[in-house]
Amino acid sequence: MARNLILSGGPFHDFDATSAALAEVLAEVGVESDITEDIAGALGEPSEHQLITVNALRWRMGLDRFADLRGTWGFSLPAQARTTLLDHLDRGGGLLCMHAASICFDDWQGWPRVLGGCWTWPKSHHPPLGWTSVRVHGSHPIVEGLRDFSVVDEVYSDLDVLPDVRPLASAEGQPLVWARPVRRGRVVYDALGHDTRSYDNEIHRTLLQRAAQWVLKNPV
Repeated sequence: MARNLILSGGPFHDFDATSAALAEVLAEVGVESDITEDIAGALGEPSEHQLITVNALRWRMGLDRFADLRGTWGFSLPAQARTTLLDHLDRGGGLLCMHAASICFDDWQGWPRVLGGCWTWPKSHHPPLGWTSVRVHGSHPIVEGLRDFSVVDEVYSDLDVLPDVRPLASAEGQPLVWARPVRRGRVVYDALGHDTRSYDNEIHRTLLQRAAQWVLKNPV
């Protein structure tokens, strides 16, 4: 059984619920998850997990409109934590990044190059939470044979996405899911997952299970 470390926590989302839902989805394909909100502590030394998942909203909150939250949730990723993530990929480990991961770690210039893109204030945005139609693209093992689906979620829009990123799923013309090799490891970003309703959709659950298997280099 593969071990997964879910890095969780932050404002504006029920991360306790979504991290638990994600752990349940991955357990169905033999991935056992540990969940922590102590991101700096968990990445303070080399990880023994084969998979690391970022399901969190942890960033500096430099914008004036979030000044009242800065003392509670403002976060800078320590140098050792960055090294741990990069070493994990160098050893061939997998990285699964959900929803607000594109907003995380904005004090680390290397994070967008790992993830494949990032949220950029004030350009990036999302329409109100609601039903959206997700289109599935291509023949990548993560999405091959899956049909389009509808889900209640947020559609992150106008992210800064690296030129080599090829979306595996999109909504409203915005790339939502992509997969890429990074160093000796693999990374998947899934911009869906605002709340647990996103994890109730069977096609999305299958996509996530395949994503975990792909980054772990297991048969999909």
